[in-house]
Amino acid sequence: MSKSITININNKEYPCRQTLGAMLRFKRETGKEVTEMDAGSITDTLTFLYCCIKSECKNENIEFNMSLDDFADALSPEDLEEWNKANAPEDDADEAEGDGEKKS
Repeated sequence: MSKSITININNKEYPCRQTLGAMLRFKRETGKEVTEMDAGSITDTLTFLYCCIKSECKNENIEFNMSLDDFADALSPEDLEEWNKANAPEDDADEAEGDGEKKS
């Protein structure tokens, strides 16, 4: 399940979580499915993060009227990194723990 985090933009906290609505917004913004995202594309990553914040703000009745360009201008690299860490697949950690258990 997707973790909910907060992103600070212009000294205001916004909730962020992957939702089906965010995926739909991404498709409308880019013309491609989330599964077609280019992992190396900052544009795709920023657009999906924007869609995740917009969707979760709608779910929590929080006003978020920022355009994608304004959002990108206000976002820090640290915010993007935090979001990437929060949404990294958990399988890698589970596999590492599993490997450790097999060796004991």
